Amino acid sequence: MKRTFEELKIAKSILKALNEIGFVEPTPIQQQAIPKINSGVNIVGVAQTGTGKTAAYLLPLLTKLRKPEGVDPRVVIIVPTRELAIQVGEDIAEFTAFSELRHAAVFGGIGWTKHAALLEPGIDILVATPGRMWDLYQAGVLKLKKVKYLVIDEADRMLDLGFLPQLKQIQEIIPSKRQNLLFSATFSENIEKLSEEFLDYYEKLEVAPSATPVERVTQIAYRVPNYRTKLNLIENLLKDEEKFYRVVIFVKTKEHAEGVFKVVQRKTEGEIRILHSNKGQNARINSIQAFKSGDVRVLITTDVSARGMDVSKVSHVINFDIPNDYEDYIHRIGRTARAGNRGDAITLVDPSDEWHWQKIEKLIRMEIELLDLPKGVEVLETEFKESQQQLREIDRQKKIDDPTYKGAFHKKKNKFSSKRSFEDKFARTKARQKRKKRR
Repeated sequence: MKRTFEELKIAKSILKALNEIGFVEPTPIQQQAIPKINSGVNIVGVAQTGTGKTAAYLLPLLTKLRKPEGVDPRVVIIVPTRELAIQVGEDIAEFTAFSELRHAAVFGGIGWTKHAALLEPGIDILVATPGRMWDLYQAGVLKLKKVKYLVIDEADRMLDLGFLPQLKQIQEIIPSKRQNLLFSATFSENIEKLSEEFLDYYEKLEVAPSATPVERVTQIAYRVPNYRTKLNLIENLLKDEEKFYRVVIFVKTKEHAEGVFKVVQRKTEGEIRILHSNKGQNARINSIQAFKSGDVRVLITTDVSARGMDVSKVSHVINFDIPNDYEDYIHRIGRTARAGNRGDAITLVDPSDEWHWQKIEKLIRMEIELLDLPKGVEVLETEFKESQQQLREIDRQKKIDDPTYKGAFHKKKNKFSSKRSFEDKFARTKARQKRKKRR
């Protein structure tokens, strides 16, 4: 039975903001999580990006706080990246437009004194990356004795980025008597261990089986022989400006990001931006904001740079490269089909990717046919270096599946090889000596 936000007992000032934004009907994770959070239990919410999980914990917590109180935060929300910190901060600002509740979003990459100034007047809600939160605590400008609610958002990504030690430090410095909320796109063994360590007793909420993609995403995969043909396919797809109006292209490395950017920028209409670790923080934030506003048509990014990017009308996600971490596939395609919209995810699979693609299919519990290239896409010959890399990767995969496999690059030992090598060396030495005598 569907419920309204009023029935979920959200504060009137928050309801007014929701009406302004256009939030009419709670999503499944919101319908499940809000009553549980209202009741005070610890929860683990398993929900993919784009399902409304941020609002699922913000709306009941903002309702619980009611009005400003003191100077120290009562809610702490820990997130893995600066982009997600900014996004959650923006969501809080929207939800509290008719409330006097105060918040601050803090993250690395800029001097901590600027963030210290944000805390000085007093806040009710703190959104923070683990490292910056620890910096502020160590500097004595952040006090955590009043914390009643702890949220760990995108916990799977938090572990991937190696933040477990910082999370354990934070656990030591906040009051033990608190309500804990943990959200993750997947529920792996590591997430289960983290949940047991941080939450003691908890209730698990799962809006879809773990590692199941958002239902509104249409998934397509093309069999593509090589890097240069991938570029031709991207160019061909992006010719349709009406259909591909807001596109995220995911790549493995910053080198690939730069290479794809050069081609797309030269051959595609519309504003193009690029995100990777070498780009400055302000440039990355500005690019995401421009993409969100619609000023940028195509955003080319690595996985880390795109975390926390919440854009409601992304038409397509294109996986130029298959991710190293298969669970990142879930996060990638979750960039589209957000806020009730539909979207498409297109993955380009070269011969050395097919083994990985099967692993992803197993993870998401779906089979996605590898399609031939669309008509009009020029197929180029695979260059020697790339061909060798693909063959070596296929060899590696076969060895994983069958440890006895010797491989195409395996050199058979020749029992005469060492003897012949010695004889050849001896013969060459004798020849050199004869030439010297003749001189």
